[in-house]
Amino acid sequence: MNNFNTVEEALEEFKKGNFVIAVDDENRENEGDLMVPAEKITAEKINFMTKYARGLICLPIIASRLKELNIKQMVDENPYDEAAFTISVDYKETSTGISAKDRATTIKKILDPNVCSKDFRRPGHIFPLKGKEGGVLKRAGHTEAAIDLARLAGLYPAGVICEIMNDDGSMARTPQLIEYAKKFGFKIITIESLIDYRIKNNI
Repeated sequence: MNNFNTVEEALEEFKKGNFVIAVDDENRENEGDLMVPAEKITAEKINFMTKYARGLICLPIIASRLKELNIKQMVDENPYDEAAFTISVDYKETSTGISAKDRATTIKKILDPNVCSKDFRRPGHIFPLKGKEGGVLKRAGHTEAAIDLARLAGLYPAGVICEIMNDDGSMARTPQLIEYAKKFGFKIITIESLIDYRIKNNI
């Protein structure tokens, strides 16, 4: 575990709006996601994720906000452990919706309490993920980890995540993820450590 950072260190980074890497269990996806608090998102951060993480950029967010915006799940019946994808959206005043600026704008508008359902086009280029109530204590996934980190950092309970891929297009596993974290100076934690942190602190 020496190669990993503490949850406390990750929370400090989240408070600053910096990237953190979260790695899930070897027996699960065994993947690492680059994540950042949704309320701190910028076009520059979206562009970094696109260029250096290369996976699908998604928006883990609490279910109550999705209900307010009438953003429905992509499929009605979803296996317990699968990511809860919703219909993708674009904010209506973006252009094509795919640019880094457009995607950052859409994310910020989803968080904006003054914005309502009719302000979004469907489908779009931002993929909200419905977080499970109870967070990582109920589902040990990247979706719940991002929401929990944001909430514990005192921020809006939503994150922006992107799977980290190797240069050859394969998924980065723990050894590559540790090197990736060192290369860019990011904190890296396991979702298991976040579960332990929440249990230990009863939060």
